[in-house]
Amino acid sequence: MTDNVRTAMVEWQGAMRFRGGAPGGPTIVLDADAKDGPGPMLGLLIAAAGCTGADVVSILEKSQVKLRKYLTTIAGVRAEDHPKRYRSIHLDFTLAGDGLDEAKARRAIDLSITKYCSVFNSLNPDIPVTYDLILEP
Repeated sequence: MTDNVRTAMVEWQGAMRFRGGAPGGPTIVLDADAKDGPGPMLGLLIAAAGCTGADVVSILEKSQVKLRKYLTTIAGVRAEDHPKRYRSIHLDFTLAGDGLDEAKARRAIDLSITKYCSVFNSLNPDIPVTYDLILEP
């Protein structure tokens, strides 16, 4: 295997629960009934928000911004018919930090969504991704 290959194992835990992760690594629970963990589609949104978060934090740190707050809320609108895929995704970013301004924040977010976030860039490109930004003092 090369460094470009990721492997995960997913094991059924009963009902609609599945535990998964890299072999020998930490695991998460996905629950299609949303009783013991987020469902798979919510898990995809969490993965996208986490991926974007890592990018934005890294880009802002390289821009000499000292973050004090980073919060993302993500929402996906699903199709009503099967396979009920996401038709659009919207993120709300709330950020605060020393040296942070709107231009730096938008540049970091735009770079993540369009270039660096592996999760977003693995989705069908016909899914519009939009965002709003709130900068706190």
